[in-house]
Amino acid sequence: MISNHLNLVEQQRQNAESISSRIAEFLAAGGQIAQLKHPPRNPLPPPRSQKIDPGTVLKRKPKALAPADRKALRLMADSL
Repeated sequence: MISNHLNLVEQQRQNAESISSRIAEFLAAGGQIAQLKHPPRNPLPPPRSQKIDPGTVLKRKPKALAPADRKALRLMADSL
């Protein structure tokens, strides 16, 4: 246990000793501690559906004007 507050460490010392003694009793009675593989940290998201709803209209953002097109538009606007 790592703590900057010694009081917190001292408060938890009894709990730690209690757990240690219960573990020792368990092992003395023939119990075994198994180290199991941990589960993945981030579960995989559910797979996406392959179904496409025909009623859905895809809205796409129009492409931005190229700098050359902007310049041409600006020249046309200035000529008016």
